[in-house]
Amino acid sequence: MKFKIENIKQLKDVVDCIKNSNKKIVLLTGPLGSGKTTLIKEFVKSLGINKEVTSPTFTIENRYDNVYHYDLYQKYDEFLELGLIENLEDENWHFIEWGEKIEDILEKLGIEYLKVKIVLDNQKRIYECL
Repeated sequence: MKFKIENIKQLKDVVDCIKNSNKKIVLLTGPLGSGKTTLIKEFVKSLGINKEVTSPTFTIENRYDNVYHYDLYQKYDEFLELGLIENLEDENWHFIEWGEKIEDILEKLGIEYLKVKIVLDNQKRIYECL
């Protein structure tokens, strides 16, 4: 499904798409500043979790109750070295920014995921759930 988003309130449709997919691992792809972390903020808020959501660019992993948030932009090797891929086997939600870096490994391991591709189009962002 594709969603053309012009404001944050419209992200509810993307959040619903993620929840309805029944996949707890979500790979987020898109350029810097495309709205990956903003989508996760809205998802966390939709679960009633009242925590500040920030990108784990330097920490590699943030946790918000049952939502795990990873950023592989600069930390792909550390993600693997720390064994964080094993976390993906639990029942929590896992959002992975720059998910294209790990997609091949997940496929080889037979781990199912939802891919959310974000494309910038002028003042709009196009979110596609694949």
